[in-house]
Amino acid sequence: MKPVIPPRKNRARQRPYDERLYKLRHLVENAFLPLKRWRDIATRYAKNSASFLAAIQIRCIALWLKVS
Repeated sequence: MKPVIPPRKNRARQRPYDERLYKLRHLVENAFLPLKRWRDIATRYAKNSASFLAAIQIRCIALWLKVS
């Protein structure tokens, strides 16, 4: 795993980073953000993995259909 964190703008010596990879990482992080807002998924109330996966799938369908 390679870190892809851009340096701060006021840093004296800028370090290189892959901007394309950072944009993809940002896209993935933003895809998980709505799932984390749903309390059942964030706290993992489901007792087994099948129920947890079903909860994630239901939430993804709701997001895809834009149902709140």
